[in-house]
Amino acid sequence: MAIYHLSIQVFSRGKGDSAVMKAAYRAGENLTSDYDGREHDYTCKGGVVHTEIMLPGHAPAEYADRSILWNAVEKIEKSANSQLAREIEFSLPKELTREQSIALVRDYVKQTFVDKGMCADVCIHDKGDGNPHAHIMLTMRPINENGTWGGRQKKEYTLDANGDKIYDPKKRQYKCRSIPSTDWNDRDKAEEWRAAWQDFANAALEQSGSDERINHKSYERQGLDIIPTVHLGPAASQMERKGIRTERGDHNRQIEITNREIRRLRARIGKLADWLKEEAANTKPPTLADVLDEIFSRQGQSALTRLRNGVDIFNFLHGNNIADIADLDNKVNAMHRNLNSTSDEVKKVERRIKTLKEHISQSGYYKEHRSLRRQYDKLYAAYEETKKATGVFAERKAQKALEAANEFYEVNRTGLTLFDTAEKYLRGVLQERFDPKKLPPISAWEKQLAGKLAEKDALYQQYYKLKDDTYKIEKIRASVKAIPHNDAAEQTPARTRGRAIL
Repeated sequence: MAIYHLSIQVFSRGKGDSAVMKAAYRAGENLTSDYDGREHDYTCKGGVVHTEIMLPGHAPAEYADRSILWNAVEKIEKSANSQLAREIEFSLPKELTREQSIALVRDYVKQTFVDKGMCADVCIHDKGDGNPHAHIMLTMRPINENGTWGGRQKKEYTLDANGDKIYDPKKRQYKCRSIPSTDWNDRDKAEEWRAAWQDFANAALEQSGSDERINHKSYERQGLDIIPTVHLGPAASQMERKGIRTERGDHNRQIEITNREIRRLRARIGKLADWLKEEAANTKPPTLADVLDEIFSRQGQSALTRLRNGVDIFNFLHGNNIADIADLDNKVNAMHRNLNSTSDEVKKVERRIKTLKEHISQSGYYKEHRSLRRQYDKLYAAYEETKKATGVFAERKAQKALEAANEFYEVNRTGLTLFDTAEKYLRGVLQERFDPKKLPPISAWEKQLAGKLAEKDALYQQYYKLKDDTYKIEKIRASVKAIPHNDAAEQTPARTRGRAIL
């Protein structure tokens, strides 16, 4: 089944990112960064089935070389916190062949990004595990018609009512403002790109003869009361495929069960609402007192069964102040509103639980591997220090220091990568509150998570109570429907046709 997944992120030097390293990893290549001299060898990476560089017409031809392109990006960006590249990552429809997927990605990238002036590094991954996807790295700075890099912003002078520039005597210059040279960072661009992928993918699916379609809108925006599942990630996905249950996998399975229950309950409420509309069309509908009268006189049931059914229904009607069809209709509408409200609350709590678990998980990686990062930084700092000396002996010493740093990195690559990812994540979460000398507020997040889990349990109890009430109302519906609605019913004595007081 085709699914919609598209995420957007920006690689920034301020977060410790390297455009060359990111490109090497996604393409499974060995690239060296001219900016810091580091070699990034990912030639052993599996699952890379297609790579290519797509350039606008006025870009230098040598940028078709991945190393030249991203080293040029690293060179033009001088700031320590420069944004280096934007990545669009999305799932590919499993209904398409490899060739169809490549053609689809090319069309989408060319018309959506390259034709707008961006250089695009396209990498398609498919390990044969049912998760084919594409990584698109895009340049952030426009290219001039002469092939040179353009500016991110341009100056615009402030003019007076006569169209003349305004001079600022304090700053001794004309007043001006900076405006972006492109609209690539506009807030509405993300929505535009997401919608474009939907359109391109659906067109490809239709052309291939598949009935599957994807939708870029969330369940909430589509008006669907469905709880979204969480993204498993590569580690959890691999464990699940091997038959090893994971916390996220169990979480998604519980969500699927809940969604099935919600759909079934909605269907039952919908049928009950339709029946109520039919009943409202009758000129003289029976009261619920007639229901009890009919139950106690029903043939084919034992006296004990009739008594139990009557008592159960009477208690429910009395407890909910229901005396006639109008009251029953109001009760169903109220249950419908409660179901929507409960579903919304469940989704909010589930989203917060997911966020808190991710906070705690990343904090665990940060705490566990922080010492590795310190050791590596110390080794690399020693290498940087030895580089300053001159002479043959100093060069050999620097080479040994570099080899020691690289060897440590290779041995501890997984831990260092987990730490870097966790640090980047926590910086984004905590922002100015992030302190590299301190651990993140793990205990506070764990306490909040415990509260949200308890809140989720209470909401589920509320949901099942609503489900039980709906079942009881459906039993009443069956009883009302069994009462004949013909002319003879209008001759029923007044004592059974009047409004019951329960």
